[in-house]
Amino acid sequence: MPVEIAPSILTADFANLERELERIASADWVHLDVMDGHFVPNLTIGLPVIRRIAQISPLPTDVHLMIDNPDTYAPEYAAAGATSVTFHLEAAKAPVRLSREIRRQGAKAAAAINPATPVAALENLLDEVDMILIMSVEPGFGGQSFIEQSLAKLAQAKRLIGERPIKLETDGGADRQTMPRLAKAGADVVVAGSAIFGAEDPAAEIEVLRELGR
Repeated sequence: MPVEIAPSILTADFANLERELERIASADWVHLDVMDGHFVPNLTIGLPVIRRIAQISPLPTDVHLMIDNPDTYAPEYAAAGATSVTFHLEAAKAPVRLSREIRRQGAKAAAAINPATPVAALENLLDEVDMILIMSVEPGFGGQSFIEQSLAKLAQAKRLIGERPIKLETDGGADRQTMPRLAKAGADVVVAGSAIFGAEDPAAEIEVLRELGR
């Protein structure tokens, strides 16, 4: 199966989001980065925008919360219509309870870890989540250089998942050069921002990346 492609709107035209969503309609997901200026040093969109995107998006919504206190706020994004809600393990106080609450609200639950967090930290969550996200850049800004050590972490996470029905996602630095290696390391879903929205034809770039991920 080819790797699923999740374009991140972080580098899209925020003044024309509906048009931008149509330009990536051939992808598998749309990746929505929510940043609060505290957990990461950047500020993006919040709950009202996510709720509206979930209503109009031609794609399932992959909401990535880079925020403090996800235990309080993540279930609200699930209730707002997100298909999948990702919280950071580094920020969650009760990740098992949080995962269950996200699922109770009707969304898939996903846990993310930063580059410095060991994969083993996810072990006790494997029966509670639908997806694991391995950050391959430091969270907070698009367009960063890929962290090579992420490939080993992806392979380790793939082994940890084993036969469980959990998707393995990676976010950061994905492009034509890194895509084959990400797929080989075990990624099921690849988030790509600049590579897609920086292309002259985002739809064509999605197909190129998908082919490289086979």
